[in-house]
Amino acid sequence: MEDTEANLTRLAEVLSQTLSPDINQRRPAEQFLAQVDANENYPVLLLKIITRPDAQIPLNIKLASAINLKNLIKRNWIVEEDSTNKISPNDRAIIKREIVDLMLQSPEGIQRQLSEGISIIGKSDFPHQWQDLIPYMAEKFKSGDFNIINGVLQTSYSVMQRYEFESKSDELWREIKFVLDNFAQPLTALFVELMKFAGENVNNPVALKIIFSSLVTVGKLFFALNSQDLPEFFEDNMAVWMEHFLNLLNFTSPLLVTDDDEVGVLEQVKSRVCENLTLYASKYREEFEPYLEKFVTAVWNLLSTTTLAVKYDQMVSHAIQFLCAVAERDHSKGLFENEQVLSGICEKVILPNMHLRQCDEELFEDSPDQWVSQDMEGADSETRRRAAVDFVRVLSRHFEARMTQVFGQYVQSMLSTYGEKPNECWRNKVAAIYLVTTLSAKGQTARHGATQINELVNITEFYQNHIMPELQNQDVNRLPILKAEAIKYVISFRSALPPDAVKASFPDLSRLLTADSQVVHSYAAAALDKILLLKANEQPLVQKGDVSPMASVLYTNLLGALSKDGSQQNEYIMKCMMRVTHLIEGDLMQHAGLLVPQLVVKLQAVAKNPTKPHYVHYLFETLSLVIKTVCGNVDGAVGEFDRNLFPIFQEILQNEVDSLIPYIFQTISLLLERQKAEVPEAYLSLLPFLVMPVLWERPGYVIPMVRLLQAYIEKAHAQIVQLGKLEAVLGVFNKLNASKTNDHEGFYLLQCMVLHIPASTMANYWNNIFAVIFRRLSSSKTTKYIKCFLVFISLYSCQFSAAQVMQIIESLQQGMFSMVIESLILQNLQKVTGEMEKKICAVGTTNILCEPAVYGGPYSGHWCAILEALVKMFECPEDGSLPAGEHFIEVDDVPVFQGSSARLVHASRPQDDPLKGKVDDPRVFLAQQLATLSRSQPGSIQGRLGQMNQEVQAHIMKYLQAAGQSLA
Repeated sequence: MEDTEANLTRLAEVLSQTLSPDINQRRPAEQFLAQVDANENYPVLLLKIITRPDAQIPLNIKLASAINLKNLIKRNWIVEEDSTNKISPNDRAIIKREIVDLMLQSPEGIQRQLSEGISIIGKSDFPHQWQDLIPYMAEKFKSGDFNIINGVLQTSYSVMQRYEFESKSDELWREIKFVLDNFAQPLTALFVELMKFAGENVNNPVALKIIFSSLVTVGKLFFALNSQDLPEFFEDNMAVWMEHFLNLLNFTSPLLVTDDDEVGVLEQVKSRVCENLTLYASKYREEFEPYLEKFVTAVWNLLSTTTLAVKYDQMVSHAIQFLCAVAERDHSKGLFENEQVLSGICEKVILPNMHLRQCDEELFEDSPDQWVSQDMEGADSETRRRAAVDFVRVLSRHFEARMTQVFGQYVQSMLSTYGEKPNECWRNKVAAIYLVTTLSAKGQTARHGATQINELVNITEFYQNHIMPELQNQDVNRLPILKAEAIKYVISFRSALPPDAVKASFPDLSRLLTADSQVVHSYAAAALDKILLLKANEQPLVQKGDVSPMASVLYTNLLGALSKDGSQQNEYIMKCMMRVTHLIEGDLMQHAGLLVPQLVVKLQAVAKNPTKPHYVHYLFETLSLVIKTVCGNVDGAVGEFDRNLFPIFQEILQNEVDSLIPYIFQTISLLLERQKAEVPEAYLSLLPFLVMPVLWERPGYVIPMVRLLQAYIEKAHAQIVQLGKLEAVLGVFNKLNASKTNDHEGFYLLQCMVLHIPASTMANYWNNIFAVIFRRLSSSKTTKYIKCFLVFISLYSCQFSAAQVMQIIESLQQGMFSMVIESLILQNLQKVTGEMEKKICAVGTTNILCEPAVYGGPYSGHWCAILEALVKMFECPEDGSLPAGEHFIEVDDVPVFQGSSARLVHASRPQDDPLKGKVDDPRVFLAQQLATLSRSQPGSIQGRLGQMNQEVQAHIMKYLQAAGQSLA
């Protein structure tokens, strides 16, 4: 794509068309941009469009150009292993040379897009390939132009933000030191200047707002630069920063006051200050000690004078977190142990922030998804309630008895008022339950709920007296927030309450699935799901016999909940349905008539608009369970599933619903493996699509497509050959083999071919396949690749013969098999993991060991070493060592589908034992083969064993004895 005026004009027109509401105009424009994405000069033209005056190119098209440039950088700047570089070196140089200045000169919307682009480039190129970035931007602080200053601050933070969470390393600290050397002094000077400007402009609302907007980002940068360790520069200049932080905490201005719902810049600045103080109080206590008391006083005053308005929520949360960080340390508890101080904290900080506000009730009603996310999933890390909970827990660690006593009085008072006027004072009971939960749960995990309990609180008595009545109330729609809090109590203490009490709540929770409130039926489903995972005396607390009799009611209630407003894609309901289906799997048939049609309807709806990824996942898990169960019990059921599901699958594939396609592949695999007659045409028509090279470029598709190809190889290998697609399948193997991320998936395909495609069909291909493998071994072998190779040649020798393995490898290069023994088998056999893989390798290596060419031929010098390696694999721990410099990721640790979606547990390929019925115990097999070998050459094996160490000899004798064999 040449850098010409004509191309620039054409590109501006196409960008304009991408903004059209008419899909017939928009779609071709989007396709054109996708086609030119990798063309040289395309990013340069995008940059030039942004620089043109508004009179030539409207602002909305320039913004579209900035968005496309940012997305191009996002997709292509960082070149993943095994991927091609789609941005030329010249384009990269131009982008880095021009993007910073362009960002600083642009309006806010474009500035934001380009800033994000700089951040993405910085992740890969900074500092080594972009050393002038930070010094250049720091120099711009002197410009005096706040548009430029704010642009520099925002972009600097986008580059440095990762210092807050990235793991410590020498390389990271070298980078931070480079940044500090070039940025810490200019940032501090800017901070001092901004504070001076604020003092000079206290009566100028416009200037004050701009200054405080800059101070928000300064606070973020301070946090990022101090997160890993306390830099020497900031330690030396702590007095400067702390003096101004204190001034900011105490700063008030009517000019910065906003409406109740709008978070103002002043609140944002104070929130950032509190966050920085928390960092210093928790990590750099000794250095921060001289300033501690002043800040505790300032923060206490801030909390005491702040109202319950929503706009202060984040600031109050961070302020309380600072007090938590101070109180956490034993030598600071003296600041809080005074009776009056504790009472003041309880009355002025904790209780007000635990009580429901009107905005909380509105959130419960109007945004139930957000309520559930905050309240149950821990997404409330910056809410008042969560901060108050954390503060109670920290103080309880030091003053458990006194905190329990003080709050116990409040709990009794609140429950008493509820008892007198339940319809008016239900909020008091909500606060009481929340407070009891906070005081009682000293430690908890996501899997078990509360695991450490405050012994001063009788959680069982509280459950019986105050929680059970709410659960058992027949009006499921009465006081929904109170119902939700009661259910959450069960969720929190499910492992600590008496098992019988928890089990007895099951029918009540099932009934609460019918509640109109999305939060209530979501919590009920979550509670049922978690109870089904509980164990008592090493057995499931709730068993199949408990659930099957009520399964019809459960399914009816769950499906009913999915029809309610807001819950059409409710992940908690679908997860509970999956859990119930898994538990009663054997008894599912009596409910299939109700369940199957509804799942098909749900799938049709999802195909048109998948909005909740977790819901989609659990829907497909449930569908997979139902397919396996029904097809295993009813002849012809797979055909019925085909008729119902394939039209939906085809719609999803045609519309390229990217988030669903990996699930579709896995589900089709499940159905294909259950075909008892000839494979239907619908499946065969999908095969050419499956082997298209472009499809294998999408990382999220690779694992599910391999899963599906394995099913085709097993069930339709004859049709693969007839359709002329075997070479295409082998082309897929070649692509996977070249990828360090997915090479193991390529070996899964080969193993499937070994087991299912007739030897005569594959005879002409194996030499080329082995050649491809050895090229990879010589160019870039990894431990993972070697392990896969050992399993493959072992399976090959089991299915065909060890002699054939040797013959193919020797045909590549004379003496090659000897190198395979020395460099691969002997050095890596003990590294093989997985019971099935170890068994295959043991039997395959035994076959090699007993081949005449190895026992008495050219490889006989390795015989004793191979036998010793086999014994070590049987008797010694796995060898997890790696060659120097190699970073090895276990197959199971590879990100599933590289972040696109999750593997379906219930649609996974069954791990059938290819040696079932042939070899049960590989040790016994080794003994039998050695005995057979010794009978052909009496006395020879004893002679060789005599040269080996006594431990190996003892193990061999033990194997022979177990097999009832002896050496001739």
